[in-house]
Amino acid sequence: MTEKKGFGKSVFNNKIALYVTIGIIGLIAISLFLVTNDKPTEDPSASKSNQVEESKKIAIERFQKQFCGIDSKPNSNGYVTEILLPGKCEMPLGVVVDAEESKVWYLSTKDGLLGSFDLKNQRFDDERVIPSWTSRQNPIESSQVWTMKIDSNDNIWFTDEKQNSLWKYDKSADEFESYKVPAESESFGSIYPVSLDFDSDGNVYFVGIRSPSLWFGNITQMSNNTSRGISQIPLPLQGFNGIDRDLISTGSIVADNKDKSIWITMLAFGQKGQILRYDTNNQTFTTFDLPSRLRSPVGITLADSRDLWVTDHGTSIFYNFVPEGRNTTEFVTSKASERIFGGRESLSAQAYTLPYWIHKSEDDSLWFNEHTGNKIARFLPDNNTLIEYWIPSQNKLFSPCDSQTIEVCGIANALQLDVGDRAAGDADDEASSAERTRGSEVWFTEWSENKIGRVNTSRALPFSVHTSPQEITIRKGESASVDVFVTPSPSVLIDRVNMTASATFVPTGDFGNSTGSFSQESILLNNGKTQTVKFVTNPSADLQAGRYMLMLGAQDSSVTYLKALPVNII
Repeated sequence: MTEKKGFGKSVFNNKIALYVTIGIIGLIAISLFLVTNDKPTEDPSASKSNQVEESKKIAIERFQKQFCGIDSKPNSNGYVTEILLPGKCEMPLGVVVDAEESKVWYLSTKDGLLGSFDLKNQRFDDERVIPSWTSRQNPIESSQVWTMKIDSNDNIWFTDEKQNSLWKYDKSADEFESYKVPAESESFGSIYPVSLDFDSDGNVYFVGIRSPSLWFGNITQMSNNTSRGISQIPLPLQGFNGIDRDLISTGSIVADNKDKSIWITMLAFGQKGQILRYDTNNQTFTTFDLPSRLRSPVGITLADSRDLWVTDHGTSIFYNFVPEGRNTTEFVTSKASERIFGGRESLSAQAYTLPYWIHKSEDDSLWFNEHTGNKIARFLPDNNTLIEYWIPSQNKLFSPCDSQTIEVCGIANALQLDVGDRAAGDADDEASSAERTRGSEVWFTEWSENKIGRVNTSRALPFSVHTSPQEITIRKGESASVDVFVTPSPSVLIDRVNMTASATFVPTGDFGNSTGSFSQESILLNNGKTQTVKFVTNPSADLQAGRYMLMLGAQDSSVTYLKALPVNII
């Protein structure tokens, strides 16, 4: 569960809290205590029986209000378009872009339906019913599907929490196969499969939230409705000595088929983070400890340079990790928007945005979702640019806002995303390479809003940002000044933008006891000319010497554009 104050700072009073936080950040836990799936026993008292039925009815209504997006509307802005799903309460989570068929596939975690959206014709296809889905008959349950991927044979694979399984959908035969995990968690039952990837031979590797193991599936031996061909590879846990084993989890994996290795994020949420490399040839592990404040690594992806990019789902930080030398370079999102908290700046300054899952596009951009930041983000490593797209839906039930307040607040629960090739015929408009992603389709799911969404990567951004100098060194007690240049796009009309700054001084992106201020908080861009704003920062005396990152830029209601500026504190 989460503290209202930080909206992302986790409290662990029991073992369950870890998996609630990693898997769903407390979303399903709200409803689990409301009602069970058991039928009431016979009772001679009719009034008591009526009370039980009434309690069930209230619990179902509460669940549907919380998770089903009953009154949800498809909103949009200039860069994000939402699409309402055809079913009543789908609770979509996993999503994958299918370049071969120009489709986006998604999965209803509530009803066990595999659906697709035709990108060329802009319409939904018929949803396919998965043969068995335990939550289909339970009015207050879903089975979380965090990962969907397409293999080299054009089959769709996905995880299944409740049935402790992996699934494969053969598109050509229109058939499903299920592969059972041959073990369970002693404390929780299902190992909660969460992330999978393939090696160069088409074999599947996967991990589970409740299983400190790497699992291997030999594709030539795996058989429908059995555990054949699936074997367990225990992970080294020495680095987590002293931590309750039930709090040790895996986040996600990525296969490096050039290096014949599997990379794994491992964590005891809020306590310790680690990255592991599994050598598939030698069947050995190498462990990499992370800096003490990076305790919740979840998303991971591999750059062409063999560097890793990781999201920390306990802070507002994402980072580059270079195995050779074990070097970590931290970046941070913009601070959580005041809009999430009904305009309350005091909450915004203390909140984490929780970067979640991360993917690399063909142009080497990195895309990730900011779970409680309510944004989809794109980072360009070659020029240290972060572009964030605001999701135009908010739900008060997922926010420390008073549900009776008239202000718009909350988040859309964009829990998963995918990046793939753009569908044929979807042409780019005129924009520089720094302002768009050629050939990319970026789609995400809104789990509690019954919607999927698309980021329009082909539309020119309304403005761009540059800084001078591009790196600074400051002695504690002294200040430094940076020129921030904001240039409007000639093809997008815009009047005014607000300046914004964040830093890796503290995990929320706030400045902590340090200070940072712009010479102007907002500027007009209606004359079409570049505007210059000065930013002055003064590191606090208690800030540890080292290398940090300033994120300086501007934002309007739809887009935030930030440049990362290294800061050396001496």
